[in-house]
Amino acid sequence: MSNLSKCGLFVGLVTLDFIYLAANSPGNNEKIVADDYTVAAGGPATNAAVCFSFLGNNSKLLGVIGNHPISQLIRSDLDSYHINILDLDAARIEPPPVSSIVVTKNTGDRAVVSINAIKSQINSENLPLQSLQNIDIVLIDGHQMEVGKQIAQLAKLENIPVVIDGGSWKLGFSELLPYIDYAICSDNFYPPNCHNSQDVFVYLSAMGIPHIAITRGEKSIEYLSNGHRGEIEISKIKPVDTLGAGDIFHGAFCHYILQLSFAEALAAAAKIAGYSCQFFGTRQWMRSKIS
Repeated sequence: MSNLSKCGLFVGLVTLDFIYLAANSPGNNEKIVADDYTVAAGGPATNAAVCFSFLGNNSKLLGVIGNHPISQLIRSDLDSYHINILDLDAARIEPPPVSSIVVTKNTGDRAVVSINAIKSQINSENLPLQSLQNIDIVLIDGHQMEVGKQIAQLAKLENIPVVIDGGSWKLGFSELLPYIDYAICSDNFYPPNCHNSQDVFVYLSAMGIPHIAITRGEKSIEYLSNGHRGEIEISKIKPVDTLGAGDIFHGAFCHYILQLSFAEALAAAAKIAGYSCQFFGTRQWMRSKIS
């Protein structure tokens, strides 16, 4: 690692993803044969951590992996990307969450079945004491809400910037948001009584969040930064696989926001995420030179 590399803490969901490339998703009582498949550790915080590490930084991943045969597959994949794992329940013998994903060939659309972290919630008493040592930025995906809230509060006291992955609204976000510096949300993120992007900007601003962005797939990114509204156009691509694009965007954003302005970091992250969509799976893009 370069002396200029940073260290990020990524808090949230860890899964094992089985990803299939097929002509279409199966219908009821239908069996299909995939054209290709891949297996990798997954989850929003996990994929973001891998991207952040790939871009030349050190990543710490705080989540539940446990001590099950499936856990060893997750650890092996993360070890290959130099991810420092902080396991919230290392003695857990139940299997970690598993996701099954079908990516539609020719469109890049994906269908996902996952249990997420609903059966592996950890309270903040299990928080490793070393979690925030030498950390430059924190990302929280909301899947370990109690731990995420405590991490955000501690980071605020240490003046460590905190990013939230707002893929969708989750119970407990309202208590977490006052400690957030950067809210990067999808257009499926709707807090209570919010029905459009303007409502979301108003809600998050009222929570005291200075920098807010709403990503909209292939459409432009809308953002609000210290009261200034803006929009960033997205380059057109032919997608092969959109799985993990948002996660990769968040990992790249954490990398770029430590060196660029908010708008510049969003634009740079969008370029990385768009590039990743031109490859099958969440890892293959890292094997090719980014143009």
